[in-house]
Amino acid sequence: TRWHSAVGLGAAASIFTASGWALPASAKSANADESRDVKHKIVIIGGGAAGLGTASMLLRKGGGKTADVAIIEPADHHYYQPYWTLVGGGKGKLEDSRRSMASVMPKEATWIKQGATAVDPDAQAVVLADGRRVHYEYLVVAAGIKVDMSSVKGLEATLGKNGVSTIYDYNYAGKAWDDIMAFKKGTALFTMPKTGVKCGGAPQKIMWLAEDYWRHEAKVRPDVEVEFVTGTGSMFGVPKYSNALEKIRDKRGVLSTFKHDLVEVDGERKIATFETGEGARVQRPFDLLHVVPKMGPYPWLAQSKIADPQTGYVSVDKETLQHTRFPNVFALGDCSNLPTSKTAAAITAQTPILVHNLRRVMAGKPANAKYDGYTCCPIVTGRGKLILAEFKYGGETKETMPWLFDQAKEHAPFYFMKTIVFPWAYWNLMLRGRWFGTNTVFEPSFPDPV
Repeated sequence: TRWHSAVGLGAAASIFTASGWALPASAKSANADESRDVKHKIVIIGGGAAGLGTASMLLRKGGGKTADVAIIEPADHHYYQPYWTLVGGGKGKLEDSRRSMASVMPKEATWIKQGATAVDPDAQAVVLADGRRVHYEYLVVAAGIKVDMSSVKGLEATLGKNGVSTIYDYNYAGKAWDDIMAFKKGTALFTMPKTGVKCGGAPQKIMWLAEDYWRHEAKVRPDVEVEFVTGTGSMFGVPKYSNALEKIRDKRGVLSTFKHDLVEVDGERKIATFETGEGARVQRPFDLLHVVPKMGPYPWLAQSKIADPQTGYVSVDKETLQHTRFPNVFALGDCSNLPTSKTAAAITAQTPILVHNLRRVMAGKPANAKYDGYTCCPIVTGRGKLILAEFKYGGETKETMPWLFDQAKEHAPFYFMKTIVFPWAYWNLMLRGRWFGTNTVFEPSFPDPV
């Protein structure tokens, strides 16, 4: 599964000036009953936002079918995962977050409908779940990140019942809203792990939407204790936005506990166990529990030669997105070890840079476009309220509209972008390689393109 927290920024109205085009009905498919190995010029692992957007751009620039792009992706459906926050908060329909993979797969790509189980960069091959090998000249890894429900003891046994839910799974996002609506009194805990997750703002977005519902619609807020329990040391990783969220938390009477990492859930007894920064175990009773499990690289990827041995993510140069050891391998999105927040807003900035650099390497030239770590997290703080957090490497802010808004404050136009503009742009532009983050529909230019 893959997640982003934004599709990109800029003047929202500009995306509607771009002419849309129909979703392709199907793509060429290499089925599991093919017994022989295959070879393609460019192989992309992953049919998420990063993989499809990169494939579409490469095909457009490389002459369509002659570019010989293959996408390894086993799933039948593609999910717009940022929408699950809105579903869990009662502001969106679950079915609007899913489309068939065939409908979004670039029609000129070869779809290999299998999962990857290994990468052998020495042999320039990807091993599939059915045992076949897909050989490549160039490899783009966009495999996403594993949401590990087993990382919290007891979670899988109680998820979807006993007041325990999560928005990090299509099957449970709607249940989160059911729990929020049914909740009338007691303690509601919203957790976040100490390790990195996709969309670092989502664990508290669902909390703010729930708090807003209990306050303004259900009218039960005086009887509800809301608490954000996180394994991290602050409300958000960038001080400017963290300070703003602290003010909102204090104003709305939301409690917070830092450096407490959820490690176990006893759903029947309604006890959550946390591990403190010092290693102690603390038990907390709850009536409603929203869980964000730990996430990390897929084991087959972490065990490969292209992985960073310290993190398990694909090791790439943080500016060019080219692998640190194998020059014909690139990676982007959640599966890379790029030191920035894992969002699809980041992917919109990474994709054109990767495509530009890959095409230069294919032409025998060095990669020269540089990524500065741009990412974005639109933090929904209630109905019609949103803080637009934009930043780059080092947690330095890189805001699109500081001349118009104080982006650390809640604004209704940002909420409109999150709920209306971004979903439209995702399905109609981003997956087709035509949405470029802060540049909106205007493709950025880089030195000496091929």
